[in-house]
Amino acid sequence: MVLVNQQNKEKYTKFLESHPRCNFQQSLEWGKVKDAWTNEVVLAEDENGNIIGSLSVLIRKIPIFGNLMYSSRGPVCDIHDEKVLAQLTEGLKELAKKYHAFVLKIEPDIKSDDQEFRALALKLGYKIKDDAKDFSEEIQPRYVFRLQIKGKTEDEVFANFHQKTRYNIRLATKKGVTVKEGTKEDLKDFHKIMVETGARDGFIIRPLEYFEKMYDNLAPEHMKVLMAYYEGKPISGVIPIMYGNKTWYLYGASSNEYRNVMPNYLLQWEMIKIAISRGDDIYDLRGVSGVVDESHPQYGLYRFKKGFGAEFTEFLGEIYIPFKPLTYKMYKIAEKVFRKLRALKRGV
Repeated sequence: MVLVNQQNKEKYTKFLESHPRCNFQQSLEWGKVKDAWTNEVVLAEDENGNIIGSLSVLIRKIPIFGNLMYSSRGPVCDIHDEKVLAQLTEGLKELAKKYHAFVLKIEPDIKSDDQEFRALALKLGYKIKDDAKDFSEEIQPRYVFRLQIKGKTEDEVFANFHQKTRYNIRLATKKGVTVKEGTKEDLKDFHKIMVETGARDGFIIRPLEYFEKMYDNLAPEHMKVLMAYYEGKPISGVIPIMYGNKTWYLYGASSNEYRNVMPNYLLQWEMIKIAISRGDDIYDLRGVSGVVDESHPQYGLYRFKKGFGAEFTEFLGEIYIPFKPLTYKMYKIAEKVFRKLRALKRGV
């Protein structure tokens, strides 16, 4: 088993940033943000010691059950190369022994219709859970909108937006909405608006300290805070993450006031322009519900993101290895009960 250590951190970061399957959640910086977890990175190498595959894993002790291993949006490799995947899997099994883990869960950045990867995963001993439809069922969204921007100009991308989306972006500008890049200090305004958003839309928000930790570890190279102002007042904000060949819309917050001046449309356009200027391949608008129905409470979010001409993308879901099957089964029951209690507490 080869792990990232002090000597090969730079080598790993260089590999990650240059790989077409790069994801910020596989980075060492993201591991520092998630410091409540232990972060280990398993590497696959060729005969010359070159990195050919990797998987960043977060490890956390779950009371009663033991250690859980979790990886978001890995592995980073040729996902159809059985030898590389096998080498990574053996390393993960050794890591599980080291930490006495009861399960390994991975939510890969792999499309659901990739039959070749499905077959390889099953052959290597993974199980596949791919029946989630809503946000609450998995840690990472299974359904996202992704905008392909490789080699495209701002005019070409803008022209591909829905007519109503283009109208709303222009309306925001016409009404006098301005967007400014903020500093760590502006996270306070962002968080205040986020509290308002959470109360309105019924979701739990992270504390201000979490966003400040993100800023300390990722800004300015990999994270920005963009705030929209109307008549000198902050009314909306977003946090994009830039890493490798992609930019992600990670967090957004909007005030109940002045929604009619369409600040959220302008903020999305500003993030897309940043991605284009970086020469990115993809701008990722992140999650939507998999239930595409106008009666669904999150249909408005689906319609908003679809308007930017992005591709509705369905990921594979979760692949996992239960090292202690009985313990994992008990954990799943407890997890389901916990989610129901949390939903009742929130009044969902």
